[in-house]
Parts: sequence; C-alpha cells; structure tokens
Amino acid sequence: MYAHHFGLTQDPFSIAPDPRYLFMSERHREALAHLLYGVAGGASGGFVLLTGDIGTGKTTVCRCFLEQIPPGCHVAYIFNPKLTVTELLQSICDEFHIPVTPAVTHLPTVKDYIDALNSFLLTSHAAGQSCVLIIDEAQNLSTDVLEQLRLLTNLETNERKLLQIVLIGQPELRSMLTRPELEQLAQRVIARFHLDALNEQEANQYIAHRLAVAGHTGRLPFDKAALQRIHRLARGVPRRINLLCGRALLGAWSSGASQVGKAIVNKAASEVFESAVNSSDAPAGGRQRFRLLAFGLLGGALLMALIVGVYPRRVASLLAAVPPQPPASSTATRAAVTSGPLPMEELDALLPHLPTDLNSAWHALATVWKLPATEGDPCQLAKSLQLQCYRTSNLTLPVVRQLGQPGILTLQDSSGPARFALLTGLTEQTATLLVAGRPHTIRLVTLGRLWRGEFATYWRLPPGYSAEMRDGDTSAAIAQLDRQLSTLEGAPAAAAVASAPTLNAALRERIKAFQRARGLTPDGRPGPITFMQIDSASHVTQPRLQTAPQ
Repeated sequence: MYAHHFGLTQDPFSIAPDPRYLFMSERHREALAHLLYGVAGGASGGFVLLTGDIGTGKTTVCRCFLEQIPPGCHVAYIFNPKLTVTELLQSICDEFHIPVTPAVTHLPTVKDYIDALNSFLLTSHAAGQSCVLIIDEAQNLSTDVLEQLRLLTNLETNERKLLQIVLIGQPELRSMLTRPELEQLAQRVIARFHLDALNEQEANQYIAHRLAVAGHTGRLPFDKAALQRIHRLARGVPRRINLLCGRALLGAWSSGASQVGKAIVNKAASEVFESAVNSSDAPAGGRQRFRLLAFGLLGGALLMALIVGVYPRRVASLLAAVPPQPPASSTATRAAVTSGPLPMEELDALLPHLPTDLNSAWHALATVWKLPATEGDPCQLAKSLQLQCYRTSNLTLPVVRQLGQPGILTLQDSSGPARFALLTGLTEQTATLLVAGRPHTIRLVTLGRLWRGEFATYWRLPPGYSAEMRDGDTSAAIAQLDRQLSTLEGAPAAAAVASAPTLNAALRERIKAFQRARGLTPDGRPGPITFMQIDSASHVTQPRLQTAPQ
C-alpha cells in the first residue's frame, strides 16, 4: 500500500520468513557458529541448547544452521514437541526414514522404536555418517519426554555418542533444566547460547537492511527520534520491529508524510502493541483513525486477492512486465541514521590508482601492521619479526571477514595487469580499501566482479610451527593449538600433565569441528588459515579488519 510512496518495490517488513531479508547480526552469527561447533564436536555427545525470547531470531538461526549441516549428516527436525514418549520416538524414526517392525504386538513399542533407531545410528556411524536431532519449541517438552531424550544420548560406541541433540526454545527452557528431576540431563548440555534482542545500533542496521532489499535508496524514512522510539517499544525484537515499522510507514503514507517521526511511531505502537504507549503518546482519536484506515486497507487487500484469483494470468503478465530492481546498499541507507548517506565510490574509478607491484602493497600493509619502515623486501623484514607473508587463492569474503585482519586483494579485470588493493574494512554490504593512505568505500557486488579469492596478509606463526605436521607430533605449536581450542570449547583449564599434547585423531576431530563452525574445509589439518581463524576467535592482539559499519 505504501511501497510506491517510499520508493519501494515490495513490503520490507512482512513477518513471512523470506530468505532475501535474512539479517544476521553479530550475535546471530555467534549463535550459528555455536550450534555448528557444538554439533560438529559430536564426539563428546550430549545436548546443544539455543534459547531466546519470542521473535529474537531463533528460527532464522535454525534455518541457517540446517543449510550448513555438513555432508554425510542425517537430520531429524521435530517442530511440534507436544508428544508422548512413543509419539516422539515414532516422529524421530519417521524423520530419519527408519522402518520399524513390531517384534510382538501389532503396534510398535518403545523398545521397537529404540532398537530400530540404534541399528540405524550404528549403520550410519560405520559408514562415516553422523546424526543430529533438532527439536524446536523445546520448552513444551514434558519431563518424561526429556528423560527419554537423555536416555537416547546413551546410544554410543566405545569412541563416540551416536546421536547429537539440539534443543531450541524460549527462556523457560533454561529454567526447566534447573529442576532436580532433570539434573542428569542438564549435566549433559555441552554447549548453550542465549540469543538476546538487538541493541539500538543493530536494530537500525536491521531496519536499513530490510528497506534496502525492498528497493529503498537514499535517506531512511525514519528520523533519529523515531528509530530510538522503535527500538524502545519493540525492545530490539526483530518480529516486533517488523510489525511496528510496517504500521508506522502505513501511517506516514496515510497522512502524506515523507518521513516517520516519533508521533507516528507512537500511534502505530498503540495499534500493534495496544498497551505499549500511554494516552499522551497516542490520542484516542488518532487510534480510531488508524483502526478505520487499517480496516479499509484490509478490505482493499481482500478485493485485490479476489481479482488475482479471477484473473491470475493477466496479473502474472503485468508483474512479469515490471523489470526487477536490484536492492540498494544497506550501508548507504544505514548511514542516514547519523550523518547522511555514506559516500560510495566506483571500483572502476579506483582501479587505475591501485599498484601493480605486489611489494608496494606489502609495504602499505606493513604500515597498517605498524611494522618498521624498510626499503628492502617487506617479507624478509616480516620474517625477522616472526611473521610470514602468507598468500592463498581460494578464500571467500565471509572467511576473510572471520579472519578479521587487513590484507591484500588481487583484482583482475578482462584487460590490463593485476592490481593489488589493501583491504581494511569489510561489512555485509561494503568493503573499505586504503588507497594512497585514504579509505575508500565500495559495494561488495562491484568487488565480486574483479576478485577471485586471492588474499594475502601477514601471519604470526606459532612457535615451533611446521607445514608438515604429522600424527604424533608434540611441538609448541600443537600445545598452543590445544590450549586455544580448549578455551573456545569452554573446557575448564586442564591440570598440568607429564606429556605434551599430541597431534592425534582426537585433536584432529576437534580441529574439524572448529573448521566446520568457521566455514572452512573440515580436513583436520592445522594449516595457516585454521591457525589464523583460531587466533581471531581467541581475540589475539593484532591489527583488526573493520567489520562493523562506521
């Protein structure tokens, strides 16, 4: 209804789970990595727990989680946990496509289901496959069903648990697990994460992101006071933000306003949240007009639905005639929250100013790393400082962002020599390049045309590192690796032992778990990128890539 008024191609604040509008804040990404890491570390077995208030994005994280389940992993997803023990076991077997044949009676018993499940898990394990059970809305599980789930974690071999269980639910799930009768289950929770609401900055980024995907360009249609009010009334919950922003834009459109102010937000909140605003914020007459407008628009929507039902081919042809519009950069619209649109530059215009000599780029990167100035080979200088000039040719931007340190991108167009860009910032929509000492912001889509995955940076080698690490090695680098992984796994500090940590099958499994969680190839090899990622996750002090909008 208000789309054309604000230069939009579609409704940006629909509560339907459209993947195009996916917004992953830092805490959402952390929750996702937590789930992946907990599941990938299945050798320890037990439960992985994700909790959060209604509308905070648990389902969003779960959808991303399901998309990133590694190959060779069977997944059973239970979304209606109000089941008896028998119904739960039946649902699990159905999800895993396990046939169950009753041993005695015509109807399968609990034992029949567990025997069939155990046989399936053993067969999968023998084939090198893993199995994950995900239960959504887990706060609705009864005590006896939770106890049965605990017993399922007893299905194991001598080496590992056969079934990893992920429980996703509202905050009361955490309270449930503090009950004395569930103490044994609580002790088997190996990883847990609580998803909080968005802070004010994240909420503003969320709003700008959805508007940009819907085709908005230029200044945000919400002023600063409105954005602050939206965050306060919606409490940072994405679903509530959608409801409030959608109704506020509707109110601005109905009054002919080009921007949403605090008063419009208050009126909108009185409609969608009822008791959220006091009488001084939203006069009764304003609320009544809003209701009449809403009912009128609802009738119009129903009429349009009827027309679409009667003339589907005509409507389809009209829609097909409208050319798609690419979404504008969310960073550009986000910047309007504070100081106006962020200046975007064209990469093609910057390209002639980028060096064609790699050594020049290394010298520029050395300045960012605050290394001593030198006229000679920058990589020889780095070696004297226990650093290495590291280059790779197959990275992705998400992995570069996770590495979190500045580096050199190799750019190549269809004609002309390769050029080298010094990357100092990388958000979800933009990259910042340092050219002749000055930062320049470009859109990621333009970077993707010229960058093919080549990345270079300085790397601080762990003491005793060797590129040819083999099983049985006990170097200082292996000891450091073991310590850092233990910290990231949340394990208590280990007591001193006579023998040093050894690179063995168990440690390689832990390395694979970390690699999966960070989007790396899970080969179990502690190579440079894996060490860099571990340093990044461990917050080792070193130059950092700017990954949040300025």
